[in-house]
Amino acid sequence: MKHFFRPVTCLVMSTVTLFAAPGLHAQGEHTPKIRASAIRVEMIKSDEIELPAKFQVALYENVIQQLEKKASFLHVYRDGDHNTANVPDLVVLRSTVRGFKEGSERARQVTTVKGATSITVHCQFTDNQGKVLLERDIEGKVRFLGANLKATNDFAKKAATVTRDSFSATGRT
Repeated sequence: MKHFFRPVTCLVMSTVTLFAAPGLHAQGEHTPKIRASAIRVEMIKSDEIELPAKFQVALYENVIQQLEKKASFLHVYRDGDHNTANVPDLVVLRSTVRGFKEGSERARQVTTVKGATSITVHCQFTDNQGKVLLERDIEGKVRFLGANLKATNDFAKKAATVTRDSFSATGRT
């Protein structure tokens, strides 16, 4: 009996170490947040992907709404806003749709396995001069119940979370 517990204990300890080590390592690699007071969100482009207009507008509006709610910027500006000319530490969000699969709301209601809608958007955060500060592909999905446009809200929430985790307000206006 004594010989049985020793290998099991070693196996359990090595498994715990294996799964805990990446988390401990990630905590040590804390990247500092980029300081900025405002963000301008440009219209979302869909050059390569055929995206229905209602999805494009919903993506843009939901991103604006979620950034105002979650992000730590003093101001969230829309594309074409002339008030951004005098903002020295402005971040510009440029987004391009890279993937789109419109699912079926009816299929999701009948079976939760089929009918998922997904949108993949490449987000590029730059400064006023166009220098890239951060790039990320973010995916919005609706898998179970809900309208297809709910995928745009899922994307917007994820984009706002990435923004909140990567940027910090400077306090300047």
